[in-house]
Amino acid sequence: MNAFTDSLQRLLHSPHHQWLETLPRQLREFTDNPHGHFTKWQRILTQLPRFDAEQIQASPGDTVTVGPAALASDSDRARLRGLLMQLKPWRKGPFELFGLPINTEWRSDFKWQRLADHIGSLQGQQVLDVGCGSGYHLWRMLEAGATDAWGIDPGELFLTQFQAIKGYMPDSLARHAHFFPLGIEQMPPLQSFDTLFSMGVLYHRRSPLDFLQQLKNLLKPGGQLVLETIVVEGDENTVMIPGERYAKMRNVWFLPSAKALSRWLKRLGFSDVNIVDHNVTSLKEQRATEWMPGESLSDFLDPVNQNLTIEGYRAPIRAILTARR
Repeated sequence: MNAFTDSLQRLLHSPHHQWLETLPRQLREFTDNPHGHFTKWQRILTQLPRFDAEQIQASPGDTVTVGPAALASDSDRARLRGLLMQLKPWRKGPFELFGLPINTEWRSDFKWQRLADHIGSLQGQQVLDVGCGSGYHLWRMLEAGATDAWGIDPGELFLTQFQAIKGYMPDSLARHAHFFPLGIEQMPPLQSFDTLFSMGVLYHRRSPLDFLQQLKNLLKPGGQLVLETIVVEGDENTVMIPGERYAKMRNVWFLPSAKALSRWLKRLGFSDVNIVDHNVTSLKEQRATEWMPGESLSDFLDPVNQNLTIEGYRAPIRAILTARR
């Protein structure tokens, strides 16, 4: 629980204080029953080199950067690299810590650039990222003026990666970024967030309409949804249900067209629904790196025709939609 104390305190004085009716119990269950390699990953955090906190500066930017590089010696960087490499795979980023680049699988800054001009100002807002991964976009949301950026994701490795980055952030930023290891199904209907981001999650849900309703229940009246997901080409009635795998992923259920997804949102009572981006995922945006050395997008596509997945479906197209509760 100690790792979450500051965020729980922040909740107490936030519009989401009713979350405290369920959250402390859930966090106790999480910390009392660690899964997989979580204990080992947490030990790695205690071994990370420390630097003079008063000299540390941070700049979110396209590469979320903490520095300056001069604070770390070559041996510090080597130690830092060796420890953080034990937290592979690093999927969302990029980051740079004291001159050490963390070249993640996803260039998440590409996605941010595609949506940033369409979401309006986040100044003074309470924002939530559902499925936040390592928390890259939380830092971009704070950069864009959010008062607090909250993230939920059940991944223990993602939580540890977030903690590693946050542990080096100046307090002026760190106290406004929060990560809880929860899935959407564990969230009460808070109806308190100004803007909610859900990026790369919808296609993993067996019941996508229920998921969209859960997102709606977290937004305050008039709040904004920013939804990014894989889609297919087609009209308002087009929805594809892949076979056992799509782009080698087992857990892909429903792939609507952007127009069909827009209709779903309207049927659920969202207003001001807009398709603001429609983009084929490129090999520059998702690729294997030394920080994520496993298979990536190039391995998921037909080696002869990269317009197709390995299974013969159309290669991934991602759309971004905005809507209002």
